[in-house]
Amino acid sequence: MSAQWVHRWIWGNPDRRVRKLISFAEVETDGGRDILRAAEVTADPLLRRLYLAHAIDELHHGDLLRRRGTALLRTRTRRTELAAPANRFLSDGHGIDDLRIGEESDESLLAFLHLSEKAAAERFSVYREVVGDDASTRAVFDEILHDEVFHMNYTYTQLARIAPGSYRRRLWRARASRLWKQYLRLASAIAGVFGTIMLTVVYFILLPPFAWLAKRAERR
Repeated sequence: MSAQWVHRWIWGNPDRRVRKLISFAEVETDGGRDILRAAEVTADPLLRRLYLAHAIDELHHGDLLRRRGTALLRTRTRRTELAAPANRFLSDGHGIDDLRIGEESDESLLAFLHLSEKAAAERFSVYREVVGDDASTRAVFDEILHDEVFHMNYTYTQLARIAPGSYRRRLWRARASRLWKQYLRLASAIAGVFGTIMLTVVYFILLPPFAWLAKRAERR
């Protein structure tokens, strides 16, 4: 309930809504390109077809989100800044940039994709509820959610097919890896915040007395 309240607050602001849509569009498009790469390098014909269909879905999602964000932007009476940097540790995307596609086995990629698509499906189900006042955006989320559920299911089924004796272990490893990388992103972000605070303290609190003493010494 509390998490939904936070999402409702985020999506309730028109400017933040536009920024989130455009940011999601970029993430989905990038993910689609990476999955196309996976389709190129896999030796499994069935996976190649599924990866291609998956990539097409992701690229389509990027287009849907970009068009919706652009449509909302046109309704704004003042310009919305879209260049605000996204916090990677809060990314709502698939995080496939964490993988080097050409170096990953199909088993590792499927485990990672399954967890990513499952997380994405959960998030979009929340987003769909908190934008109930915006039928067009809700319709976009409905379509994306439908596809994410399919992606979540096919990746699990195919992982169990090609690694019947180790697919649960693969999922456990992928989950641990995702948690570790999320922790590193969070730690990096917190370190950045504390660094900014410390520089501010030095500049506005510690530096002025030294400057005053230096000027006083010059007068002598």
